[in-house]
Amino acid sequence: MPHADTWPTLAALLAAAAVYTRGWWVLSSRMPVRFGKGRLAAFLGGLAVIAVALASPLDTLAGGRLSAHMVQHQLLMMLAPPLLWLGAPIAPILRGLPRPMRRLVAAALASRVLRPTAHVIAHPAFGWVSFALAFWIWHAAPLYQLALRSHAWHHVEHACFVATAMLFWRPVIHAWPDRASWPRWTMIPYLLLADLQNTILAAILTFSDRLVYPAYASVTVGRLSALDDQAIAGVIMWVPGSLVFLVAAIWLAMEALGGARAVRGVASSDSYGFGAGEAS
Repeated sequence: MPHADTWPTLAALLAAAAVYTRGWWVLSSRMPVRFGKGRLAAFLGGLAVIAVALASPLDTLAGGRLSAHMVQHQLLMMLAPPLLWLGAPIAPILRGLPRPMRRLVAAALASRVLRPTAHVIAHPAFGWVSFALAFWIWHAAPLYQLALRSHAWHHVEHACFVATAMLFWRPVIHAWPDRASWPRWTMIPYLLLADLQNTILAAILTFSDRLVYPAYASVTVGRLSALDDQAIAGVIMWVPGSLVFLVAAIWLAMEALGGARAVRGVASSDSYGFGAGEAS
């Protein structure tokens, strides 16, 4: 049975699923190639990951175990946002809103006040910096332990993680109708630099001989001490976290190589008289 605090989260996730599905249903009939079932599965999968992180027994465990808390953070920052963006959510969500609300949102986004702000927020540099700041600020001992003591601050922490992770992963996934601000190849160092800062904090947690967060001092997990639990949390951050960054970087590298090969193929055919211009 979900805790009382989880009902608003579940309600928001169900509402998002309903709005997206309604819009996807319309768009999939008009643009079946662009909005196939994979888009729907990805977006609903992202919402399901958030539900597991925030509205399951994992949330209760996270209050007493750093390792469980780290799993929660990984789900919110590393798995849910890419899945949500893979669903290309902007058009389906706008299409799924009631018409008056859709017009209101469209007018707000086109306004002279919000449009420049949205342009700044959507920039990859803003997404990377905000992601890094949220990562380090909320893992600093004073704020981390504040979030453990206060439900309200815990919700703020999670909201910051999800919001900044969405900004971070947006230019990487490059979901339609997004327009790239930077060349695609720049997303490779973008990801590797993010992995570097993730590795630094993970190494601190894994190899530290003292508790980074004294709030866990009295916690024991079976035969494991609080320090052992902290080391496990560091490994959870290190291995799965780095794996996500590296897989995304490899995917982008393969995409770039595929594009380069296609360009070389066209150039080669043109040089032998088989290009479009020669054929005409």
